Amino acid sequence: MKANTKIAMEKFLAGYNCAQAVLYAFCDDLQFDKDAALKLACGFGAGMARKQEICGALSGGIIAIGLQYGRGEGQDRVPTEQTYRKVRELISRFESIHGTSLCRTLLHGCDLNTLDGRQYFKDKDFLNTICWVCVKTAVEALEEIL
Repeated sequence: MKANTKIAMEKFLAGYNCAQAVLYAFCDDLQFDKDAALKLACGFGAGMARKQEICGALSGGIIAIGLQYGRGEGQDRVPTEQTYRKVRELISRFESIHGTSLCRTLLHGCDLNTLDGRQYFKDKDFLNTICWVCVKTAVEALEEIL
């Protein structure tokens, strides 16, 4: 297992969300503060605060791409276009493996906004059988994209 994948796995299994785990795994590579990364990515877990939109693992990856390639103060639009290309590549790779980038579809319609849905998520072990696999996919794709 590669170092970034191991870091992401440890963070994710320690209770941090998918977005946090992915972004955190690249903090050393990006020279980005780890605590700031965890705070920045916190609201993106479970498809953005359990809204189950775009997978949080992808959101963490998108943030990482932005940190590496994004447009900063006083720059022209060239970095924006490069960032968009890299983000599209990440999403495309992810979707080619999982068939979608939507959390609710990845979780087969399980509603994380309800107690019953969260219990179903636990009972079916989606954390390990679906979410961890998505985190791993995002990290492995990012290792090539960054």
